[in-house]
Amino acid sequence: MIRINLITVGKLKEKYWRDAAAEYSKRLSAFCKLETVELNEYRLSDSPSEKEILSALENEGNAMSKYTDGNGVYNIAMCIEGRQISSEELSAKIDECGTRGYSTINFIIGSSFGIAESVKKKCDFKLSMSRMTFPHQLARVMLLEQVYRGFQISNHSKYHK
Repeated sequence: MIRINLITVGKLKEKYWRDAAAEYSKRLSAFCKLETVELNEYRLSDSPSEKEILSALENEGNAMSKYTDGNGVYNIAMCIEGRQISSEELSAKIDECGTRGYSTINFIIGSSFGIAESVKKKCDFKLSMSRMTFPHQLARVMLLEQVYRGFQISNHSKYHK
């Protein structure tokens, strides 16, 4: 069974986001081993300088490296400059990872300032949900739903119409 790691910066604060994430986590348990890794967001001043932001991103990136480095890991950065794909294409990508021998797929969601360039360089794929901007907490739930949908597509279920 493939392992899916959702590596995020920050926690789900509101109960309704936690409940939604928990529902998709429960549903995904039939298809994969899902782990959600919530890394601490580095505190920045109210008007952070570019240098301060880059430093925070690198610190967050260093914390991510524990999960992104290693054999059998396929890293997907969730970022605005990533490629937009359909649910069917995401399903195919997940399937392809399994057939190519990857044991783990990491989906990486950075802070409100993004993901460190050093992490993006390690990623095998960059994925964008949309050209629109979403709150990180909503994006997390949307990603879990799309991963679930991907498994449903692979299994020819009626969930995806």
